[in-house]
Amino acid sequence: MPAYIICRVAVEGPSVLKAYQAVAPAIIEKYKGKFIVKGGASVTLEGPPESRIIVVLEFPELVDAEAFYNSPENTEARKLREGLATFEFVALQGL
Repeated sequence: MPAYIICRVAVEGPSVLKAYQAVAPAIIEKYKGKFIVKGGASVTLEGPPESRIIVVLEFPELVDAEAFYNSPENTEARKLREGLATFEFVALQGL
């Protein structure tokens, strides 16, 4: 059953995350993930306006999403974005 990671990123400008963005896709792919949504235009339909960058990743199983997030590679990559942005990650099982 597919699983998804929804990531919300608050950052002054995406260019400050270039080092992280350079390594993250290969790590995601290594753990069987793929991008479904990678930023882009959004419209808030209900609730407070959303100004963060939204990223959605798809993995074959929830265990794969967790393995990616907790991997040694991703742990190292997260250091590249420390202090540059606020990230929120939520993993959930799909239908």
